[in-house]
Amino acid sequence: MRFHRVHIDSIAYELPQRVVSSESIEARLQPIYDRCKLRVGRLELMSGIQTRRHFEPGTKPSAIAARAGARALEQSGLERERIGCLIHASVCRDFLEPATASVVHHQLELPDDCLAFDLSNACLGFANAMVVVAEMIERGSIEAGLVVAGEDGGPLVEATIEALLANPKSGKRELRDAFASLTIGSGAAAMVLTRADLAPGGRPLLGGAARAATQHHVLCHGAETGNSTGPLMQTDSEALMLAGNELARETWRHFEGELGWNRSHVERIITHQVGVAHRKLTLETLQLDLDLDFPTVESLGNMGSVSLPISLARAQESGFVQPGHSLALLGIGSGLHCLMLGLGPAATRA
Repeated sequence: MRFHRVHIDSIAYELPQRVVSSESIEARLQPIYDRCKLRVGRLELMSGIQTRRHFEPGTKPSAIAARAGARALEQSGLERERIGCLIHASVCRDFLEPATASVVHHQLELPDDCLAFDLSNACLGFANAMVVVAEMIERGSIEAGLVVAGEDGGPLVEATIEALLANPKSGKRELRDAFASLTIGSGAAAMVLTRADLAPGGRPLLGGAARAATQHHVLCHGAETGNSTGPLMQTDSEALMLAGNELARETWRHFEGELGWNRSHVERIITHQVGVAHRKLTLETLQLDLDLDFPTVESLGNMGSVSLPISLARAQESGFVQPGHSLALLGIGSGLHCLMLGLGPAATRA
């Protein structure tokens, strides 16, 4: 995929105030740890995640997505009437029907002719939605679009802990299958993408490459649709990491070919972050310098679809990413699917 007239105009995010440590989660699982003769510290040791954040119980994905969307629109300064498409792209939704995008559309007072729909593809949803909006802008269907996502991992973590404690047979195997669920954090993100002339100082979205390895869809399964007790998930973390790493290798080859890039073109990297070992293995496999990537997983956990945009926004805020840098966004989601996007240097604002 190649884009020639699409700019990222603004990006915003929302993080919860409540910090949940890996140690506090393990303290609640102490009966199982005692039974299995495990020491507290295992969760952080294996994932590198010290803390993650969760919203207060009852928080709606639409509410946090709308707050991030309002900030992105304010940063952009673009009139709401020019937003031709809104996509809500997270795993978490208010309900099965209608689309959570409908709630966000109403809360943001977007125009009646603005398309609004949900797009869900595990942790890759936000990046997929960026491509959908970019395609619409590129072919002239819309002038600008807004991608939002609101992920709240709190219910998943709580349901996982409760299920483990309620099962008298919970042991090392059950802990292993639930491991990935205990790393999940929360956050919301939003991005305004526009036709280049509407945001001349924005950062160009150049294009990228996508690949699938759907034979691995069995490695991570969430709850069946309609489960009202909480989104329990079972994951073969090690197999998923290895299969995802091989898919990333294949996708990178096509990414370089599509953009005409090599590793020397990449000045900064933003990854979807699952854990420290996963991040390190992927960058080593792609022969990319670990120091070019901006880490967030240690303090924010795996935030699902918003990991990539929040990491990008925080990297820009910190000065790690400068306007003149060329960036590679590396996204992957269970299923398995991989999407890599290239961003060019931002033009100097007048």
